[in-house]
Amino acid sequence: VSSLSNQGNKPQRLILTQINGPIAPEVVRELLDKATAVGLTISRLPSLTDFRKANDDGRLEPRPIDIADLLGRPQKALDRKAMAELVAGKTVLITGAGGSIGGELAHQLAGLGAAELVLADQAEYLLYETGLSVRENHPDLPQRSFICDVRDRDRVFNLFETVKPALVFHAAALKHVPVVELQPCEGILTNAIGTRNVADAANAFAAEAMVLISTDKAVHPSSVMGASKRLAETYCQALDLEAAAKSGHGPATRFVTVRFGNVLGSTGSVVPLFTRQLKNGGPLTVTHPDATRYFMTLREAVELVIHASAHSIQSKAEQGKILVLDMGEPVRIDDLARQMIRLAGLQPDIDIRVAYTGLRPGEKLTEELLYESEPVDRTSADGVLVANPQAANLMLISKSLDEIEQQAREMDEAGTLKALNRLVPTYKTPDIAATNATITKLHS
Repeated sequence: VSSLSNQGNKPQRLILTQINGPIAPEVVRELLDKATAVGLTISRLPSLTDFRKANDDGRLEPRPIDIADLLGRPQKALDRKAMAELVAGKTVLITGAGGSIGGELAHQLAGLGAAELVLADQAEYLLYETGLSVRENHPDLPQRSFICDVRDRDRVFNLFETVKPALVFHAAALKHVPVVELQPCEGILTNAIGTRNVADAANAFAAEAMVLISTDKAVHPSSVMGASKRLAETYCQALDLEAAAKSGHGPATRFVTVRFGNVLGSTGSVVPLFTRQLKNGGPLTVTHPDATRYFMTLREAVELVIHASAHSIQSKAEQGKILVLDMGEPVRIDDLARQMIRLAGLQPDIDIRVAYTGLRPGEKLTEELLYESEPVDRTSADGVLVANPQAANLMLISKSLDEIEQQAREMDEAGTLKALNRLVPTYKTPDIAATNATITKLHS
């Protein structure tokens, strides 16, 4: 670059090609650092064999490097035949269809040959947007949309009676830790009681299976959001074990739980936040320089959810267990922020500041995908682990959920939190002040 600049021919862009296979993400990161330092933007060509990404005239155009290129996640070998067999010819219900995961589920399930797609969400406009998008891409697929709050048991049962789904993907949840921390009763009612309502309806109307979308925040939860999702996991696990006990008496609804970490670019996540902050000139706000999270792309997460579900629903050996997606290595949020600054062609701490704001209520420095006490096995499904947590008695967990539901509906926050601590013994509020005290450099 220096030599070309001296000749008056300074390049403006570095374009990466993939003639000999994919470029390792660590190489992409190194090239990004060097390109940014000399004022170059960086792009890449799709694989020379990937003509699906060609223009109308057959040319492969460079595209900007994005944050997913830097993650370094190897492609999993998906059993697409099993995925299609799970879905084909069936009525599939998606709760939380207006959210990022629910919307991606809708698109992928439509592409796998569902007979009918039923979208449910309490947010009218988001529900409309997902339905419109799916209809544009799959105009011949029968589709129905329903406004439904999973906290309303009668409405949930009415929905199931109306559509009688064979498969249910339960993605409806309150997921933003600081928001739920300030409104614990709302978190319990949506994440725990809402899950029970959907699961009970799936049972009552003889669905083939219900898949619960869970989170790594359910492991050693430090937040109401995480603890409420752990309650949801426990209830579905108990139902699945009951189904196993009844397996000799005819078909029984399976309850599959899939646990994974953060999804890049999902609604309200850190990547859209950083994008907005970059657009506004910074700073990019990071809670703590040592904070880490597990990440995967939205498409990959949903592919693996369907892949894992197809595997588990057919496996009696995995009843009552929890599927955990292989998330790879955790990513430092500070590194993510700095890489996004470089992707914008700017230099961290020179063009755009990174400011450390401290952990917020309910947040942890690091997340975990598994409890130490959970026996873990690999499955024949690539990218999927199976954990075997201690099971709860269905009658006991049902009674406990009745009690915490009553407290939450009465907006008794103190009673709700006390019950939550009793029901989820691993739920511990972290010492955020002590953690934040370790931040030695605050950008002003």
